[in-house]
Amino acid sequence: MQVEGPLYTEKIEVDRKIFFVDLKENDRGKYLKITEDVGGRRDTIIVPISAVPQLAEALGRAYDFAEDN
Repeated sequence: MQVEGPLYTEKIEVDRKIFFVDLKENDRGKYLKITEDVGGRRDTIIVPISAVPQLAEALGRAYDFAEDN
């Protein structure tokens, strides 16, 4: 089962960067596709939905550390 387009999408604009967070699904299940666009150059990572809680926690810890130091 291949779904056309994302199930959910969000766009985040920061300075010269644009981030796209797309929830998608394929035969293997749901996943997040996170894309960074800087002046037309794109880099993408794919995160299995099962890893999203761990990724969110790690991002939170990194943010907290950056704020404290």
